[in-house]
Amino acid sequence: MTDRLSLFQELASAEHGLCVVSMTRADGSIAAAVVNAGVMSHPLSAAEVVAFVARGRHKLEHLRANPRVTVVARAGWRWAAVEGSVDVIGPDDTRPEVDAEALRRLLRDVFVAAGGTHDDWDAYDRTLAEERSAAVLVNPARTYPSG
Repeated sequence: MTDRLSLFQELASAEHGLCVVSMTRADGSIAAAVVNAGVMSHPLSAAEVVAFVARGRHKLEHLRANPRVTVVARAGWRWAAVEGSVDVIGPDDTRPEVDAEALRRLLRDVFVAAGGTHDDWDAYDRTLAEERSAAVLVNPARTYPSG
């Protein structure tokens, strides 16, 4: 893991992957959400990215309209932010290189990178498919820590 993402991963892991993601709405205002995020290799480029699973129509609409975010991980009074463009990969955001089986595995990989575990992976897969969830991969353009 690169130095620029190691602090982010350390802080995210300390809080079970809970992070705040900020994105821009169509009207220019900022939307924020709490997600489970972690650091992993991008499935297409192999570059290190911050990744989370997006559920919900509004979050995905914001990301498609303006594919840039800031993700902040914190533990206690320490925090680290990662800003960058996003790649959204999901059932409504397809890539030729990612078929349905690869998407199923990618969504699992993102969840695990964010510290997630599951007792019933088949149920997890079904739920994400029903919700039309997508993997969001943040390509770090800028990182900065507290202090």
